[in-house]
Amino acid sequence: MAIDKKANRVKHLFQMINGNKRREWHAANQEGHDFFLDNQLSRREQEALETQGMPTFTINRIIPIVEMLNFYATTNRPRWQAVAVEGSDTDIAEVHSDVADYVWYISDGDTIFSQIVSDACSKSIGFFRVAIDANKDRGMGEVIIDNIEPFDVYVDPKSRDMLFKDAAYIMIYKVLPKNHLLNLFPEYKNKINNASSDYPQDISIRVKGDGRDFQYQDIYDTYNLLGEQELLLSYYEMYEKVKVAYRNVFYYMKPTEEQIEQIELMVSSEMEGMISEMNVQLKETEMALKQQLDSGQIIQERFEIELQKVQIQMQSKIDQERKKRVADGMSKVSKTTNTVVTEKEYNILMKGELKDKVIQATKFFDDKIKLTVVVGDKFLYETFLPGNDYPIIPVHYRWTGTPFPMSAVGPLVGKQQELNKAHQLMVHNASLGSSLRYMYYEGSVDVDYWEKFASAPGALLPVNHGYEPPKEIFPAQLSNAFSGIVNEGKRDMEYLAGIYSSMQGDKTTQTDSYKGLLANDEYGTRRVKRWMKSMVEPSLKQLGLIVKDYAQNLYTAEKVFRLVQPNNINDVKEVTLNKIQYNDFGEEIGMFNDYASAKFDIRVITGATLPVNRYAYLNELKELMQLGVIDDIALLSETDIRNKDKIVERKGIMTQLQSSVQRLEQALKDKEGTIETLERQLVQAGIKDKVRMAEHDMRKNLLDASSKVKTDARIARAEQGRMTKQMNDARINFEKDLRRNEKIQRNKLGNNELEQATEQS
Repeated sequence: MAIDKKANRVKHLFQMINGNKRREWHAANQEGHDFFLDNQLSRREQEALETQGMPTFTINRIIPIVEMLNFYATTNRPRWQAVAVEGSDTDIAEVHSDVADYVWYISDGDTIFSQIVSDACSKSIGFFRVAIDANKDRGMGEVIIDNIEPFDVYVDPKSRDMLFKDAAYIMIYKVLPKNHLLNLFPEYKNKINNASSDYPQDISIRVKGDGRDFQYQDIYDTYNLLGEQELLLSYYEMYEKVKVAYRNVFYYMKPTEEQIEQIELMVSSEMEGMISEMNVQLKETEMALKQQLDSGQIIQERFEIELQKVQIQMQSKIDQERKKRVADGMSKVSKTTNTVVTEKEYNILMKGELKDKVIQATKFFDDKIKLTVVVGDKFLYETFLPGNDYPIIPVHYRWTGTPFPMSAVGPLVGKQQELNKAHQLMVHNASLGSSLRYMYYEGSVDVDYWEKFASAPGALLPVNHGYEPPKEIFPAQLSNAFSGIVNEGKRDMEYLAGIYSSMQGDKTTQTDSYKGLLANDEYGTRRVKRWMKSMVEPSLKQLGLIVKDYAQNLYTAEKVFRLVQPNNINDVKEVTLNKIQYNDFGEEIGMFNDYASAKFDIRVITGATLPVNRYAYLNELKELMQLGVIDDIALLSETDIRNKDKIVERKGIMTQLQSSVQRLEQALKDKEGTIETLERQLVQAGIKDKVRMAEHDMRKNLLDASSKVKTDARIARAEQGRMTKQMNDARINFEKDLRRNEKIQRNKLGNNELEQATEQS
């Protein structure tokens, strides 16, 4: 029989890496895992205690610690954020969060994550694995996430990277039934049937165990549907990094004769309009020159020269435009294309149609992950996986700089043994105090009778004549400090693990104030947050990167998937990838959400998986709502109230109704205000009318009075004129009379004087 060299290579490598250091690490962490499962006494220890009459129970303080660590690490699902490398990839980068959620959902990621964290706490390390299930989605395939048993994984001992990126190889070794392998690989049926088994079927790997639990190492008998014992075969998966030669090729694709003819026909059709326009412009120019010739501005020779120059310029412009359009059409069908192919593919292409079209071909080497699968002594297959990193992502509890980390349980084993021994001693001492032992001479008592009734209340115990009564043997009293040692051991375990009783709801160790509880919650979880930040979140980021590589490799065709929103199960988000877009002529012009060719980086959202103190968070949201930063809908969405969507819907309806009522009230107020205004205006108008009437009456009375005054004045003036005239007339008459009298007197006087003079004379 020919020797299968590839299978022998894998098996030999497994024997080399499964050395003393690997087995010591396995044994130490197996012990921690057994302590976590409450299998804390070996058969020898249990038999020794039973021989001494001591109790064999254990007080497991490790289980709550591991469960609390698991709770803090896996309360919420992890979330990834994609950051586009190029600006054109910004929109598609946002879709990656939906793709990651979809892969997480179809893989039942919450359960897998919980198991991996539990493995990290009790076995020192847990493993994610990203793979492609080619049979899902009706043969289109799906990217899935699963976990691996940590003790089945064998890592290159020289690896010094926390995520094993620098490991030369990672191997998975399992022992599986033959029929199970046939179901996994039906296409390799002949090789599996011909494989020989080298697995010992009559030994158990584990040392501890009293039947309280059974682990996979304990189960080595398997049976088929016929009740026959199955043949167990060794199964090997070896992932190794290899350098693969690639070529970065730039090649020029020339257009075909048919494409050239189509371009010329298209350009000729497009140029007809331009030529017609040019002919019209030529006629207009000729007419303008003709007018100048007729007016004598130019001579016949100048007319002919200018017309010829215009014809040459237009023909040159037409030729240049034709060449430009032909060149543009040729550039569209003859592009310089860049692609990356393997060296082997490049050699094949150079023998074919690309022989004379390659412009540049740069050779470089890149890391690829090669998977080799072996069953028994038969090589099954080997293939290259997507991406450049291992699809196996470790989650450590405490990384030691080697592939052999430490668990959370390891430092607690000694304290757990101390607590077990202390409780066993206290219970055994109490048992001895309640059921006394006796020292007696042989033959002094009936041994069977004393064993049966010595502890019975009011029992009469006979002693044979001539012998001394049996003497009680009291147990040594335990020191009061012994219980203090037990309590101190419990506190030490909490201190070592960073998980305190108050974090588990122990009221005796909690403060009474609300803010004190919040402070305990904040400070008490800092060690857990440090572990999450330094160990878990880097692994989750690497998981997101690997999922991206696998998803971009697989999801190259159009794909539609739906996601149920976490806050509302009735709200379903539909995401479409790689949707082909067509123009009006039915030609493919691009792709919407071209996920396969997008370039983006992945970041994990820090603290996304940690629990949130609901009361503190809601109290903070309440304060923000009171400050007006958020509304009541945002607060409601973060609560645990059932049927939140219905409440939001009712609040929306109530808000609309309240808005309608407010609008109606405002309209009513406006109408009432209008009515009041009109009434007020009406009253004011009435007042103004009354005032106007009063003013009119007053003005009328005033006018009447004024008219009367004027009339009276006119009458008075007339009377005054009449009286003045009378007075003037009287004065004139008086003056006339006076003058007449004076004249008379003068005349009299003159006559008298004349008489006297005469007399004298």
